[in-house]
Amino acid sequence: MVNRHRIGVVGARGHTGSELLAILERHQAVEVSHAGSRELVGQSVPEIDGLVFEDLSPNQLADLSLDAVFLALPNGVSTPFVEAISEETVIVDISADHRFDDTWVYGLPELFRDKIAGARRIANPGCYATIMQLAIAPFVDELDGVPAVFGVSGYSGSGTTPSPMTDPDRLRDNLMTYRLVEHIHEHEATKYLEHPVRFMPHVHPAFRGLLVTVHIPVGRPTTAEDVAQTFRDRYSEEPLIEIRERAPELRDGTGLTGAVLGGVEVSKDGHNIVVVGAEDNLLKGAAVQAVQNLNLALGLPELTGIL
Repeated sequence: MVNRHRIGVVGARGHTGSELLAILERHQAVEVSHAGSRELVGQSVPEIDGLVFEDLSPNQLADLSLDAVFLALPNGVSTPFVEAISEETVIVDISADHRFDDTWVYGLPELFRDKIAGARRIANPGCYATIMQLAIAPFVDELDGVPAVFGVSGYSGSGTTPSPMTDPDRLRDNLMTYRLVEHIHEHEATKYLEHPVRFMPHVHPAFRGLLVTVHIPVGRPTTAEDVAQTFRDRYSEEPLIEIRERAPELRDGTGLTGAVLGGVEVSKDGHNIVVVGAEDNLLKGAAVQAVQNLNLALGLPELTGIL
């Protein structure tokens, strides 16, 4: 029997943690040996038979000498774990804590695969930042102005902490704006595209799923046909990226392992591209991408456990 990599998940009770455990349970090359949740200590992990939740302190986690650890924690609390864990252990941080730390590798495989391979410290991208960059990246060298992104997501993207944005009654038949300037995913896309981006997020009553409409101003006139072909050429070898003729709807991203781009339109003067993107904020926007990063770090086929 082939030895399987021993994996720990901290923050396993959250929305992303649950999705991550479900993927890892069917992963042929890893074994989740520890799942951390202070609130559910001693309770069975629903996604994995025989495993119970533990209250794992940073030092306890470090003493386990695991091959890899996922940190599915709220922003701002990962530091003690990172400081305690051996440099030889792969850490995939799903929070935003290390996305702007240049000593960590930014884990968007379709754009930075070569840097992720073999890395030991990987910052998982934000959900919106993932689809924004996938939409804009093929045209970043032709930009003539600032791309603008209108986004709508389900309320699971706001986490498990009670707030108006996670209140189904408040959201019913409603659409809410939040952080319309200086959103962290705006800064994230700006950093890794090396070009300013503007982003306007909204939350609506669905639990999950994400939709963006992306305006891309370009200096050289183009056509919708050429833009669609550019997308197809750029992502033809990417099994998790689908290019469609029609614009995806929010439900097209819900439950989707990857992401879909489509509905390309171009202004009459050829300088303004609009494309629509959809993904599941908990899957390609979080857990699926985290497992892609784990696989690349451990030298495994990238889609092991995913497809």
